[in-house]
Amino acid sequence: MTIVASDLQLSSSLTGSGAIGTLAQSRYCNTEPDPQLRGSSLIQGRKLDHIRINLEEEVQFPRLRTGLNQVRFVHQALPELHLDHVNTRTQFFGKQLQAPVLISSMTGGTAEAQAINRHLAQAAQATGVAMGLGSQRAALEDPSLAETFQVRQYAPDILLFANLGAIQLTHGYGVSECLRAVEMVEANALILHLNPLQEALQPEGDRNWSGLVEKIEAVCRRLPVPVIVKEVGWGLSRQAVRQLTRAGVAALDVAGAGGTSWSQVEYHRAPSQTDARIAAAFADWGLTTLESLLIARSEAPQLPAIASGGIRDGVDVAKVVALGASLAGIAGPFLKAAVESAEAVIAGITEITAALRIAMFAAGAADLDRLAETAIIQPELPAALQS
Repeated sequence: MTIVASDLQLSSSLTGSGAIGTLAQSRYCNTEPDPQLRGSSLIQGRKLDHIRINLEEEVQFPRLRTGLNQVRFVHQALPELHLDHVNTRTQFFGKQLQAPVLISSMTGGTAEAQAINRHLAQAAQATGVAMGLGSQRAALEDPSLAETFQVRQYAPDILLFANLGAIQLTHGYGVSECLRAVEMVEANALILHLNPLQEALQPEGDRNWSGLVEKIEAVCRRLPVPVIVKEVGWGLSRQAVRQLTRAGVAALDVAGAGGTSWSQVEYHRAPSQTDARIAAAFADWGLTTLESLLIARSEAPQLPAIASGGIRDGVDVAKVVALGASLAGIAGPFLKAAVESAEAVIAGITEITAALRIAMFAAGAADLDRLAETAIIQPELPAALQS
């Protein structure tokens, strides 16, 4: 693995006086969005804001948690297994993975993001896990930014997901743009992400979310690669799962509440005190990761589910797999590591996989199929979520 010299300067540029610090502070709190920022320039500014805020500010849900703390395995004092023989490998969309881990979609579109994506891709290649890219809209509007997302040269073998905001389908995007995003990065599948609350909290956000389901369906029918639809951190309701199942999606990423709260992120970039107070009111909004995963598995058991939102260690990964998830998506911890180096990301993935293996061992599960069948102690869904 080759780490270029410029990588060593990434951390200071993200949190000090570099591009992210300068641009984000110029648009941060009590300032109106610059009317001169349009198209890809506006998107780049927002991406820089988001990276800086996630690294520097407290953006976790203040009180709401993933719900996974309520899930426990039945401990097996006689597992009848050799720890070293516990198998964490799996397949997803026909690709072999060394562990059921997805480096969740984070960023792209800026020089700083390019280095982060490079580190993430190098780590995914080294550890044999999947990776999602951040929204590629900026690169579709400004092709010079495509290289900030292009990681195949660092990760030729990984399961890689392209990414666009589903809301762009209401602004003229269609199968052609989705295919361009996939081909731009040589991806194996496309993520369409849903973030209506975040858009509502952004002064520049999209307000009209009507008619989107049929547009998602059109993409699913015609795109030659699988389409995954994911929330960004407030979970998928039973109604949303039903809508997406009928639309023909290939997989769901439930992205529940309990990890990074994007209303908290938008609070930190609010242009006025009024906007900040409105964002703060939604600090604990959403369906938890546990609730969303249970809904997805009961409503659409035939669809692969990715569990993300506050997944922090290998025991969390083991829990969501036992509850029916095919993969566990993790973003926040890997972002902080990727600012440092690819090796830091590799160390994080290695630690998560080691804890996953021990959890499987202590639960008496020799492989992931057996883990999905193992006994667990879990709460019931609240009555309001059961139908």
